[in-house]
Amino acid sequence: MKQLKSSSADLRQLYEEIITVKYVAEPLKAVTLEDDAITIQQWMKHQDFDVVGIEENGIICAYLERNYLGKGLCKDYQKLFHPSELISSSTPLMQLLPLLRDKKRLFVLEYNRINSIVTYGDLQKAPVRMLLFSLITLLEMNLLKIVRNYFSGDNWQKKLRSERVEMAKKLWELERAKNEALDLLDYLQFCDKRDLILTSPELCQKLGLTSKRGAERLFKSAEALRNRLAHAQDLVTGSSWPDIINLAGEIENLLQKCEEWEMRE
Repeated sequence: MKQLKSSSADLRQLYEEIITVKYVAEPLKAVTLEDDAITIQQWMKHQDFDVVGIEENGIICAYLERNYLGKGLCKDYQKLFHPSELISSSTPLMQLLPLLRDKKRLFVLEYNRINSIVTYGDLQKAPVRMLLFSLITLLEMNLLKIVRNYFSGDNWQKKLRSERVEMAKKLWELERAKNEALDLLDYLQFCDKRDLILTSPELCQKLGLTSKRGAERLFKSAEALRNRLAHAQDLVTGSSWPDIINLAGEIENLLQKCEEWEMRE
């Protein structure tokens, strides 16, 4: 059987070589320089557009922001593209997230022409959801490996509340009845693996989790995001895009620490 890739480096390679900005960007609608600004503003409001391009000779050369439009023509309100607002359509999705952390949108270049836009709303799309879910799944897999290697025998059971151990045993018994049971550790939930990691100050230090409060926040945020992803919910419920982007970066850093720990052991 072919071995499945399961490292943060493999995941990064997948999202750098295959899944890029063009898979989440939306076409940038455009108007002309001579269009009436008030009419365009009303149209943008109806279409729920915050931004549209301005087209001249078939090329989008500037843009308009709905909130800044007033009486006159569109050319009176045009804004030129700043280099910091541009991103290539071939930019890896992994690199898009930190770039959007402090911006609500980026204009997308393809063959030296601006023809699309990417916003926070586009981060709700399947490619980004797949990326985030993959990061969290990979983190959970690594936490299980560390728990299995760090706690000898059944010592881990003494570290968890008895009801959590019993829950894992019930799941294990159900699968054993179908001759499909794995190791009891395989039936721990994300929160159980988290709690086991946090019982060891030495382990937390090796994983770069210098603050227990900070570590609890990271794990709980990751679990909450995983649940929203699993149930196809709005990703920013109870959070914000900058927070989620920062969380993705923290998870990736922790993954690297987990893999470094495994290599040393």
